[in-house]
Amino acid sequence: MPSTCQGCRDGADFHIPFSMAFQPIVDVATKTTFAHEALVRGLAGEGAFTVLSAVDTQNRYAFDQQCRVKAIELASRLYGTQSDVGLSINFLPNAVYEPRACIRLTLAAAARTKFSPKNIIFEFTESEILDTGHILNILNTYREMGFRTAIDDFGAGHAGLALLAKFQPDIAKLDMDLIRNIDTDAVRRTIVRHTVAMLHDLGVTPLCEGIETAGEARALEDLGVRLMQGYFFARPSFEALAQPAPGSMALGQPAFAPMATAH
Repeated sequence: MPSTCQGCRDGADFHIPFSMAFQPIVDVATKTTFAHEALVRGLAGEGAFTVLSAVDTQNRYAFDQQCRVKAIELASRLYGTQSDVGLSINFLPNAVYEPRACIRLTLAAAARTKFSPKNIIFEFTESEILDTGHILNILNTYREMGFRTAIDDFGAGHAGLALLAKFQPDIAKLDMDLIRNIDTDAVRRTIVRHTVAMLHDLGVTPLCEGIETAGEARALEDLGVRLMQGYFFARPSFEALAQPAPGSMALGQPAFAPMATAH
């Protein structure tokens, strides 16, 4: 059996122990938690780099499998009755050589913990140089199997609009560099306004991450964004579900004055 198959089959070839933190993704329209994103951490809560620095071309298959299993095991224990809340799991496209073969351990973990696969969102970053045909095969297969999909850092990566033209994920997470100071930056507001309108037209839900201030959150709400994530709402919580800060979803007032129109 090839080493890649073995790593995918049992996830045993990655020997650095790790755990997960969870950060909520909130729906500001309904004032509820839409999902939690699982984020890699060291066993004592150390940052992701302490684990990711050990990932290489030989063990990435096993690492990807262990991440999925760890996220599902912890979420199943923490979610309790939150049966309609999503779980966003980051995956490495270059660690998936055949999507139906590489999903077996994930499905087994979900079945063992009684965690519904329909609540799993598979998220990948487009900042990595990818074989477009390969990623399309993965995304289409996951969709056929009932999983939701998300592109992270949309607007900052290599694939961008070319990938979006061939596959429309359920969610596109706008790159946080577009979000920073959007309440005071008219250029960023224009870019995000048109990006959000395009995603809505394509049936893709925009999600804005990296939100740090009430002004940024209000500006995005004014632009029609419902799903948000960032320190303004809650920091990641190690092996626990962080709750949005009191009042963080009670936005209400516009973040900036309406732009003047020419007559």
